[in-house]
Amino acid sequence: MDLQALFVQDEELMGILRIIAELDLQDSWLASGTLRNYVWNVLSGKAGLAQASDLDVVFYDANVSYDETLALQQGLQQRYPAYQWEIKNQVYMHSHSPNTLPYQNARDAVSKYPERCTAIAARLNNDELELFLPYGDDDIVNFVMQPTPHFSEDKKRMQVYRERLAKKDWQEKWPNLQLLDK
Repeated sequence: MDLQALFVQDEELMGILRIIAELDLQDSWLASGTLRNYVWNVLSGKAGLAQASDLDVVFYDANVSYDETLALQQGLQQRYPAYQWEIKNQVYMHSHSPNTLPYQNARDAVSKYPERCTAIAARLNNDELELFLPYGDDDIVNFVMQPTPHFSEDKKRMQVYRERLAKKDWQEKWPNLQLLDK
C-alpha cells in the first residue's frame, strides 16, 4: 500500500498537516496512533479519521516549556474544536519511558515508541508530504503490533509495552490485529 498516496488524497488529513505546519514549531510532525489508526481504519473499510481519535502532534524544541506546550494545545483546541489535539514536546517525553536517555530530535523519539506500527510520522516540508517510518510500513499495513527494538531490549520497557496491550481496545476495533510479544 502506498501510504504517501493514501494520505495525500485525504483533504482533511492534509488540512490538519497544514495547521501543524502553520504552527511553525521546530521539528513538528503528526504522529503515532493518529496515522496508525487512520491506516487501519481505511484498510478496514471505515472512515480514515475517526472523530474520537486524538491528533498526536509531536515536536522537539528545548526552548518551549511544558506550560507553553499546554497553552499551545489549548489554543489549537479552541480554534479547531472538531479535533482532540495532543501536543507533546519530545524534549521531555523520554521521562515517560523507563531507562531511556533524552531524545535527540522528534525522529529519535518516534523511533523509540513502544510499537513498531506506532512509529510513524508525517509532516509538510515545503508543501510536500514527508513520511517517517523507521521500521517501514509492513507492520501497519499487515495489522501487526510488536515492540520496537528500543522496547524489546529492556525488561521495564517491555512491561510498559505489555501493559499497553492489556489496556488498549485495539483488537475490538481491528479484530484481525496480531499482537506479538517478543
